[in-house]
Amino acid sequence: MKSKNIIITGTSRGIGFELVQLFANKGHHVLALSRNAEPVNKLKLKNVKTIAFDLCNNNDYKKVEEFIAAEWNQVDVLINNAGTLLNKPFSETTFQDFEQVYRTNVFGVSEMTRVVLPYMKRNGHVVTVSSMGGIQGSMKFPGLSAYSSSKGAVITLSELLAEEYKETGPQFNVLALGAVQTEMLNEAFPDYQAPINAIEMAEYIYDFSLKGNKYYNGKVLQVSNSTP
Repeated sequence: MKSKNIIITGTSRGIGFELVQLFANKGHHVLALSRNAEPVNKLKLKNVKTIAFDLCNNNDYKKVEEFIAAEWNQVDVLINNAGTLLNKPFSETTFQDFEQVYRTNVFGVSEMTRVVLPYMKRNGHVVTVSSMGGIQGSMKFPGLSAYSSSKGAVITLSELLAEEYKETGPQFNVLALGAVQTEMLNEAFPDYQAPINAIEMAEYIYDFSLKGNKYYNGKVLQVSNSTP
């Protein structure tokens, strides 16, 4: 397969960290974005550029745009993987809590996509990682009001963008994940053991991001063999 230019957010750990290695080891060029760039830097992978990046910092998006314009001029795949998970009773959840979750999980996805879109061609692919908790009618869990509602928001956003860009591309799809054993899951639910690990899910997302837009656009795929 011809080498592609891939942007991945949330790469310091979990699924994002594994995705960087999968793409790089297959010869693709990767821009790895995370508040903590050190974990990926320590890998010393060829064809990987890291930027210390905060989805909530407007100035950081300029760094991404400047890099694309200077080094690549084209992006083939954007994987909106970064997210924050809050497990807190709704009665205790503050305005600031909701704002923080939405700034990362919704506004960050929106702005990153807006910045990258001018550099994507008709066959480009924007993959947004959502959650089964954001699927209407799925089983819901107490304490996840901010998190799950934010994940529902990016599903609708992706459907709208697929419609808006259907004549010109790129394609937009969402993967609604079930429980995956990551550090973020362990922090929110310390005693829960997920049936799938970060590497296994990263392998699925890797394949889907490169090939899925041939078959899907504006779709939400439920990637879960369990509840949650």
